[in-house]
Amino acid sequence: MLDTVLIDCPYCGEPIEIYVEPAEESHRYIEDCSVCCRPITVSVQVDIDGEMSVSASSQDDA
Repeated sequence: MLDTVLIDCPYCGEPIEIYVEPAEESHRYIEDCSVCCRPITVSVQVDIDGEMSVSASSQDDA
């Protein structure tokens, strides 16, 4: 089951909805913005309690 997360594109600033697969480990992947089509680095962090946080950055910031 995928979780829905709302992030702001680091390029165009538009809020976009992405789907993130819950995981037990932190991971990173690339997803294109659905508005401006630029590549966003999505970082999924999982803390010790299993809580997930998602952040987005541009290719230059990653």
